[in-house]
Amino acid sequence: MTDQRFREAVELYGDTVFRLAYSYLKNRADAEDVMQETLLKLYVEPKDFESPDHEKHWLLRVAANECRKLLRSPWRRRTGPLDQAAEAAVFDRPAQSELFRQVMALPPKYRAAVYLHYYEGCSVKEIAELLGAKASTVQTWLMRARGQLKTKLKEAEAYD
Repeated sequence: MTDQRFREAVELYGDTVFRLAYSYLKNRADAEDVMQETLLKLYVEPKDFESPDHEKHWLLRVAANECRKLLRSPWRRRTGPLDQAAEAAVFDRPAQSELFRQVMALPPKYRAAVYLHYYEGCSVKEIAELLGAKASTVQTWLMRARGQLKTKLKEAEAYD
């Protein structure tokens, strides 16, 4: 891969890879590490991609695998998270902030599926390929995530 082509790919897909990693890991530093590792793998990848979509899906698949690898690492299992309050996203409307907070509270597989489907516009089949699951499993994840979000948002609304 040429340096120019790599720079273009970083501009096109860097934010997408970071947001997917952040949705998995809920930690800015870890998401940046995953993004860097994923982009490094792109840089040293010897093959050419068939299309920009193929390149994007390859990157998202690698990023998802890197996130899972990081989540399984012994270091992560033995350490506790620091207070992440400074990393909280800022939104214009309180409803957006509450939705984001509730999405980030979902289990990792649900968060990733919701992010890829609703924010990146990936189809269920594409998400299944990216996350290494069956399409029916991804549909179930999305259904369960929507159900959990609906319940939690109604509860939050009732307390307000």
